[in-house]
Amino acid sequence: MKEFLIETFAHHRTLIVFLHIISAVIWVGGMIAIRFAAHQSLSMIADPKIRLERAAHTLKRLFALVTPFVLTLIITAVLMAVGLGFRAAAMDATGHVIDEYAMSVYNTVHIKEAIWLIMTLNLAAMMFRRRKAELALHEGNLEEAKEALGLIAKTMVPVNIALGVTAIFIGVVLRNAY
Repeated sequence: MKEFLIETFAHHRTLIVFLHIISAVIWVGGMIAIRFAAHQSLSMIADPKIRLERAAHTLKRLFALVTPFVLTLIITAVLMAVGLGFRAAAMDATGHVIDEYAMSVYNTVHIKEAIWLIMTLNLAAMMFRRRKAELALHEGNLEEAKEALGLIAKTMVPVNIALGVTAIFIGVVLRNAY
């Protein structure tokens, strides 16, 4: 499997890096657009029920849009991590560090992977909360829907934006590491 990943990356390097970057941009950019453009517009809707329904629908559309890009981001991250040989440059076959600088780069790759993992888990939690809000709306429970959507808008999306921008910055650092 490792050889397949290395070979695939070697033959499709530019496409894989492009797909990785565009996936990150669409995911993080989508969250920025939702939080700082759509959220502000939605808050201007006077009727609370309509406002909450529009917010739930907007998030549903965002999550449907970004999900394939999240999966692409994960797949391309694995291809790049293995294909670029971060581990091989840092450690020998027995796991002993052979180059301190390469090891720090390898550790940075893991930090970036951890950030995307946390973001993915947060996205899954947002999808769950959005669905919960939608069900509450169907039951006429506006307060429960407002609570579920409010946490997404005020905390969960901003956390993912901050983490995403950080991960993109780390990607630039890694790109310039060699």
